[in-house]
Amino acid sequence: MMEIEEKDLIRCPACEAVNIDKGRQNSCRRCGSQIYKHKHFRTEKSWAYLITAMIAYIPANLYPMLITKKFGQVEESTILGGIVYLWEHGSYPIALIIFFASIIIPIIKFLILIYLLISVKYPLGKDKKLNKHKLYYLTEIIGPWSMIDVFVVAILAALIRLANVEIVAGTAATAFALSVFFTLLAAQAFDTRLIREHR
Repeated sequence: MMEIEEKDLIRCPACEAVNIDKGRQNSCRRCGSQIYKHKHFRTEKSWAYLITAMIAYIPANLYPMLITKKFGQVEESTILGGIVYLWEHGSYPIALIIFFASIIIPIIKFLILIYLLISVKYPLGKDKKLNKHKLYYLTEIIGPWSMIDVFVVAILAALIRLANVEIVAGTAATAFALSVFFTLLAAQAFDTRLIREHR
């Protein structure tokens, strides 16, 4: 009796039945639906989300994150401007947290996802399957922490409601939230089975 390996199996998207991969002509043994194995197109959706996230990250750093209207004067602060302001006023822990959450973590996520997407298409040297899985799950763990800046703006806008002071979220807050959202979508769209196929 011929031994069947995991790579020779294919799942039906309609009824979830497991079938033997017969090549181009695959039909489900249970429901008869046609089954297509998109080996060459499974990274495209993830690439699209990732590129969108990186594009949104540019205005997130160029435009103001926080707009403060105080006694008729309007002050605008970008992410880096806010970090510098906090550092100069001695709030070192908060400045470091925002720096890592808003600058370092998003860039690390971009680099990890780029590496994973390239390495499953073009295996780089002696890549280890376990390391790639760890990198992938790292992006999912650190993902929500990128939203700290947006949470800070939302909390400030809700708490500070004085007569002559108004805090409004700037354009960068929307762009940053979109960047984080599309990065999470890029990670979700990444098919971890590709790591096994290119071990």
